[in-house]
Amino acid sequence: MKKRFAIIEIGSYNTKTHVYEQGNVIYEDNTTIKLKSNYKENNRINDNDISMIISIIKKALTFTENVHVYGCSIFRNITPEELAAVNDKVFGECNLNIEVVSQEEEAYYTALGCYANVDYNGNICVFIGGGGSIELIFVNNKKVIDKKLYNFGVVDVTNKFESLKDDIPRCTFDDVYEYIAGLITDISIKADVLILGGGDHFYWYNNAGYQLLDNNIYEEVNQTKMITIDMSDKYDHDALVTSLDDIRNNSDNPNWFDGSRAMKVITNYISHQIDAKYIIPTKINMEDGIRSTLI
Repeated sequence: MKKRFAIIEIGSYNTKTHVYEQGNVIYEDNTTIKLKSNYKENNRINDNDISMIISIIKKALTFTENVHVYGCSIFRNITPEELAAVNDKVFGECNLNIEVVSQEEEAYYTALGCYANVDYNGNICVFIGGGGSIELIFVNNKKVIDKKLYNFGVVDVTNKFESLKDDIPRCTFDDVYEYIAGLITDISIKADVLILGGGDHFYWYNNAGYQLLDNNIYEEVNQTKMITIDMSDKYDHDALVTSLDDIRNNSDNPNWFDGSRAMKVITNYISHQIDAKYIIPTKINMEDGIRSTLI
C-alpha cells in the first residue's frame, strides 16, 4: 500500500483535492475555478486560473511528492498546443503535468466509486455531473448495463439562463426543464435509485437547510443519506424561487452556487426519465475510483 498520495481533479467549474494516507483522507479541498466560463470569455485558459491550479498543486505537495493531477472536460476541448502551454507553466512551477482523462474514464472511475460497495437487487443509475459534461452509468448487481455520455454541463445551462445565478431568477423551473429535455432525449432504461456523484451534492442541501433522510435501502459508508422523489420535486422547484443570496451567505464558497440551480433541474429531469424513487446525494468523485487503483 502506498502510504501517502494526493489526487487532484480539475473540472470545468470545481477543482477537487484529496490527500490519502493508508487509504484514508487526511486533507480535502474544493475550489471553484470557472475554467469553462472564463475560457469562453477570453478564448483561452487565463493566467489567473492557471495560477490558482498551481497554488492548489503546491498545497498538495506540502503533504506528499506523490501527486496525481487529472484534467476533465475543459482540457478535453482545448487544442494540444493549448494544453502544452498550460503544462509548461504547471511543470515549471510544480514539476508535474496535468493528465487529461477521457469522458469515458471520468465516468468509469466516478461510477466505480459509487457502486463498488453497494449491494442492491435492482437497477441503479449513477449520475456524474460537472461544469462541462454529464454521464449516466446504469448498474445492476455491480455490473454496468448501459451508459449515456453528454457533452454539456451546468456551465452550459447557466450560460443559457444567466439569471439562475441571481438572487431570484427571471426564468422558471419549467423553462430550464424544457431546455434540458431537448438535450437529453435518449433515456429508455429505468432505475429505482439515482446516485448523485461527481461533486459535493450535500453542499446544496446543507447550506439550503433541506432535510435528508437516512438511507434505509442499502448500507454504504459514503452513502448514508437519501431523499424520496417527492422530496426532490419540492426541493428542486423551491430552488428557483428561494433567495440564492441567503443560501450563499450560509456557505464558505459562495461562487459554488452559480451552477447549483442548473444542477438541481438537470438531476430532477433525469430522476423522472428513469422513474427513480430514491435519490442518494454523495461527495463521491472520480478520485474515489482512481484511489482504488493506487492503494
